[in-house]
Amino acid sequence: MSLEAKLFVDCRCPLGEGPFWHHLRGEIFWFDILGKTLHAAKPDGSTAGKWVFDKMASAAGIIDATHLAIAAEKEIFRLDLATGKTATLVPLDADIPGNRSNDGRVNRAGGLWIGTMAHDEVPYSGSVYQFRNGSLKKLFGDIRIPNATCFSPDGRTVYFTDTPNKIIMQRELDPGSGEPKGYWRVFADTANDPGAPDGAVTDAEGFVWCARWGGSRVIRYTPDGRIDREVTLPVSQVTCPAFGGPDLKTLYVTSAAKNLTAEQLAREPHAGSLFAVDVGVAGLPETLLRV
Repeated sequence: MSLEAKLFVDCRCPLGEGPFWHHLRGEIFWFDILGKTLHAAKPDGSTAGKWVFDKMASAAGIIDATHLAIAAEKEIFRLDLATGKTATLVPLDADIPGNRSNDGRVNRAGGLWIGTMAHDEVPYSGSVYQFRNGSLKKLFGDIRIPNATCFSPDGRTVYFTDTPNKIIMQRELDPGSGEPKGYWRVFADTANDPGAPDGAVTDAEGFVWCARWGGSRVIRYTPDGRIDREVTLPVSQVTCPAFGGPDLKTLYVTSAAKNLTAEQLAREPHAGSLFAVDVGVAGLPETLLRV
């Protein structure tokens, strides 16, 4: 089964990432990492807000209706959506000059998992942390490009990939603390699938929807790692999906335009934009971050 996502917001971000549906506001949010900007749109695609920072930012956790925790290059900071004011919550890889934040998501225990990586993608310089109850804890390291962070509906499983490996892994979680236990297991070896695994999200049925960088699609994997269906896009660099809309059945998908040649951009005029499609399957509301 295959569906096609349509253009939703023609934003053409160099590196669109980190979409999430703010259920307390009824708006879809997403980042332009290289553009140092957070965007928000209403369900009809009209602009709901735009926040420009002095640093790259990539992911967020919802604190309440007017505040977010934003993972940025060297810190996690609180953003007041009404005033635009920011305040540092904790440093993030502040002692590693070449690193920045990348993929992240809040788990069912209210902890923000956030991965870091080198700007130039040097291998093994990144780590994955959890921010919860005001403190930051390193969970594991030696990562190149952290992606696909998402959690099962019951909060007992985390999915994750180091993108160049092209393998989506899974690991048991403590549902109370949101911290990993046991060992990593292969969820899906995607080496033969188009592109490479990027951001991911789970739906209410426990299936994993993973964006394919260079693959022009999002693939839905069954809980045992088999391909169930695909959503195709008219752009190649697909970065991350998120469920939203009033019934949480709209799949929003970010994309990127960076490193595309003039010929590629001519074929993909909306590269870097936000796309959407009704997939007929409900996602899960974002868990509020415990700060």
